[in-house]
Amino acid sequence: MADLKAYFPFFFTCLISIILVRAFFKSICAKSHRLPTPFSLPIIGHLHLLSSIPHQTFHKLSYRYGPIFQLFLGSKPGIVVCSPEMAKEFLKTHEHVYLDRARSSTADYITYGSKDLVVAPYEPHWKFMKKIVMSNLLNGKTLDMLSSVRHQEIYGFIKSISQRARVGEAMNLGKELMKLSNNVISRMLMGIKFANDKEDVADDLINLVTEMFQASAFFNLSDYIWLFKNLDLQGLGKKAKKLRARFDVMIERIIKEHEEARKRGGEMNDLLHILLDIQQDESMEIKLSRENIKAFILDLFLAATDTSASTMEWGLSQLINHPNIMKKVLEEIHQVVVENRLLHESDIPNLPYLQAVVKETLRLHPAVPVLARQSTEDFMVAGYHIPEKTQIFINVWALGRDPNHWESPHEFRPERFLEKENELDVRGQHFHMLPFGSGRRMCPGISLAQFMVHTTLGAMIQCFDWKAGIDGNLPSVDMEEGFGLTLTRANHLVCVPVARLHPIPFSL
Repeated sequence: MADLKAYFPFFFTCLISIILVRAFFKSICAKSHRLPTPFSLPIIGHLHLLSSIPHQTFHKLSYRYGPIFQLFLGSKPGIVVCSPEMAKEFLKTHEHVYLDRARSSTADYITYGSKDLVVAPYEPHWKFMKKIVMSNLLNGKTLDMLSSVRHQEIYGFIKSISQRARVGEAMNLGKELMKLSNNVISRMLMGIKFANDKEDVADDLINLVTEMFQASAFFNLSDYIWLFKNLDLQGLGKKAKKLRARFDVMIERIIKEHEEARKRGGEMNDLLHILLDIQQDESMEIKLSRENIKAFILDLFLAATDTSASTMEWGLSQLINHPNIMKKVLEEIHQVVVENRLLHESDIPNLPYLQAVVKETLRLHPAVPVLARQSTEDFMVAGYHIPEKTQIFINVWALGRDPNHWESPHEFRPERFLEKENELDVRGQHFHMLPFGSGRRMCPGISLAQFMVHTTLGAMIQCFDWKAGIDGNLPSVDMEEGFGLTLTRANHLVCVPVARLHPIPFSL
């Protein structure tokens, strides 16, 4: 026993040494898996670094901290991704861990507790809703059935512009394109045209959609700073309740009118009619609730109206600033579309330069500049440890400007998409251009958006020359970006239309 006691100091020294060595190597290993992180402040983390236009701030920070870095938004960790290679890691290679959307309390309330398709978590309910949308609501057959609605609305839009052109009156194209998108969606969805002869009704709907967008996009301190968790300091919770109540009254009335018309045996060809059929189908594996229907209607208004309108506004802005490109598009349209006929959706496959213009617009001005996801478990990505419930911000705006993938990335040059090496689509397979996202949570309304943007923009070019400014005297259009969930212009595009063709003789 005495001999063993003599060895105790040796054993104790060895044990302490092993513990210290293991701790040292564990620390070194942890540091090697730690993401680059800017200096943060107590409580607010990196909130002081963010501007009103986050995608631009993320892009600037990537110059210093690399294509992937960590930020703390208050007490919540976030990962910013600014390169196509890293985007692919999150959206394809390890997609199963990042299928949940990052959610805010405001958006959660507005969407009836995330009972929609856009922000709902990746669970059986979401899969069921996605299946309904892809199989019944936004599939090729349904879109074809409703193509006449889109054509009639675009025709009416062009006709109204013609009336402005006759008297040389300037028009706010941002507002008018929103009204067009609202009319198309409301007619496809509910068989109702809000704008009819009541400007105040149309304006009320547009203002409501805009306010709901802004409320969802606004940074809610209560979601990120634990001190304010139970406080509504910015009044966003109160505002969300008012906005949803207004929307609920409007939609509830429309649903009841549909239900009454169905009882009378009235013929109805719209998406709400299809949704009510599905709700009454006892064979469905999951029951579609009334709130699910309302949330989906809200999804279409929020996701389809502002995004399509802003893309068309950006596209025309670029063409006004590049008259040589405008001339090429016009020449192509005149070669394909016969005289006295308005451009139609069926013409789009025969207009490759117009398609290239739209792609270039989406590259530089993606409707959703940042894709926000949230991790569902601890995971290693590209050698970095990403904890569970970390928000992932994929900077789509930066991907479209990556100099490693795009020659002269800040230049508006549609010809790049006519080159064989750049034969790419926008359906999420090319990670240097993701205007509609990628993978299972990619936007399901791509086809509808493509129809609307190509046809409307093409018709506007076909029928009118556009003079910038309220007097039509501005030499160019400013390209300043505004704040919001979608990439809108800071100042709406105001132009005076000058008629090239008169739309009255055009056939529907």
